[in-house]
Amino acid sequence: MRFRKSERIVSQKVIDNLFGGGNSHSMSAYPLRAVYMVTPRSATTGDASLAKNSQLSTFNSQLLISVPKKRFHHAVDRNRVKRQMREAYRKNKQILLERLPEDRQLALALVWISDQHADSAEIERRMVSLLQRIAEKTANAPAQPQTPTT
Repeated sequence: MRFRKSERIVSQKVIDNLFGGGNSHSMSAYPLRAVYMVTPRSATTGDASLAKNSQLSTFNSQLLISVPKKRFHHAVDRNRVKRQMREAYRKNKQILLERLPEDRQLALALVWISDQHADSAEIERRMVSLLQRIAEKTANAPAQPQTPTT
């Protein structure tokens, strides 16, 4: 499975709702922290003009990856960790997508919370753990309607 550009969160409104809204949830599996928000899929379905202007894409989930400069001062280190996180998500995203109901969408942000590098196998184990826990929570949780921001 590929990790397409359309699967990335690029909308500032979605990012603000994810980190500032009251309807997002958070969990961590050191060295990763996940912040996620489930929204109804009907917010983006419809004709092409609505989909073009929608906050979430036509995919069931979108991802944001963040490695703070506070943790790694050198860009080469941040880019390495982001690459490892993207690959771990790409290989295991079906865990999440299989359990997510068709009428819901998921916005997911992964934040690196450690000051140390980790090997790819460890990151993948932690990613699988996070995705399984998020899948369990989102399979049963009701979708929160998106709140419009001005």
